[in-house]
Amino acid sequence: MPLLTFALTLATGLLLPSDSDPAERRVPLIAKAGWDASLVLDRGALGIWTVKAFPVFEQYRGPQVVGLDDAGRCWMMVSYSGKWTPFPTVDDGAWLGALDHGDVDPRVPGPELYTGGKKGNLYQIRTYPNAATDHRLIATFPGLELHTVAAVEIDPASPGEELLAFTNPGGLFLVTSTGEHGAFETNELERFPGRIRDALVLPAAAGSTRERLATVSRTGELAILDFGPEGHTWTTLHQSPVGKGRIALAPGSEPGRTVLYSAQDDGVILRHAEARGGWMTTPIHYGHEGPRGLAAGHFDEDESREQVAIFGYSGRVELLTKGDERWEAETIFEDKDRGHWLNAIEIDDRNSTLELVASGYGGRIVLLSRPPGYGKRDGAAGSAPEQSQPPGGPGGPGGSGGPPGVEMGRGAQGIPAGDR
Repeated sequence: MPLLTFALTLATGLLLPSDSDPAERRVPLIAKAGWDASLVLDRGALGIWTVKAFPVFEQYRGPQVVGLDDAGRCWMMVSYSGKWTPFPTVDDGAWLGALDHGDVDPRVPGPELYTGGKKGNLYQIRTYPNAATDHRLIATFPGLELHTVAAVEIDPASPGEELLAFTNPGGLFLVTSTGEHGAFETNELERFPGRIRDALVLPAAAGSTRERLATVSRTGELAILDFGPEGHTWTTLHQSPVGKGRIALAPGSEPGRTVLYSAQDDGVILRHAEARGGWMTTPIHYGHEGPRGLAAGHFDEDESREQVAIFGYSGRVELLTKGDERWEAETIFEDKDRGHWLNAIEIDDRNSTLELVASGYGGRIVLLSRPPGYGKRDGAAGSAPEQSQPPGGPGGPGGSGGPPGVEMGRGAQGIPAGDR
């Protein structure tokens, strides 16, 4: 490989410009030892602010990766034997950031995608068995940006889920498919300081059929949003001295035994464990400022290991693993620019773990996975994908250099929720 091409390879993470189209072939990227990385989508200079995975096309087994870019485009990516077929939709002209998937509209078959962004326009996106797609504008929020939407079951008396929209400046709106002639209706529920930057659905509490939302905000709050016959209530679980940006739910969580993770803007990652009617908050990592991606799941062949992955302004995807005495941090991938979102998905059955999809200022969606055969107890493992590791191994050109990149996280003893 010529020296200039090799230098560009290290700078961009791509192997060869002629092999850089993931719609044509698998495009491997450089990952740290023990991981494979490949390109899903490259938007060049356009940042990709949100990436999640949903079963968007029911005719294609497994979830599809969905990304939102700085130009107001939504990209639905379908995997096919290492390649990724793009299905772009929406053209809002400014960044999109809010994204969720759910059966909000019972008037049409199956679940739908919902997205919005800087212009305050909320779109419904539908897919069809012939792989056609369409979208329509269902609500507008003049003078407001849409940062988060969540499809959630909060009214068991009505068919389907309801859609909650969180805006900047801070506001909570309920969007329902109850309008005339196929239209939607929007009701303002509340205005508040700051903005909700991330939300996830929690299982219904014991004796209830209403789902709950865990949210994090620019004001530093981790809170639970509950809905009942008389309206909605907020319960603050933790108040940080700086803003919170992302939230993740530990696998196996259930009412009364829920574990959440939150990311502070100053680089502190917190673990919040529910027990005996209260919450215990523990700092598990002190890292680079600006964590913007947070994903929990099983990423090791030992499923008993508690792990969470982070991605942010450092440009590094780091895997945090709970040890016997403290948490350890290991860099598994370095992107060419700052990170903005990270999501755990199951899309590769050749290993026993979950995969990660990452996106951000580098304009790319990247898939991170364990090699074929990892954690499997039957069958033979295949050869590693070409250049999934830098030449010379972790210490070679483009590698981490020296010992494996493991840092000892400065864990802390549990901090009672009442002592924040």
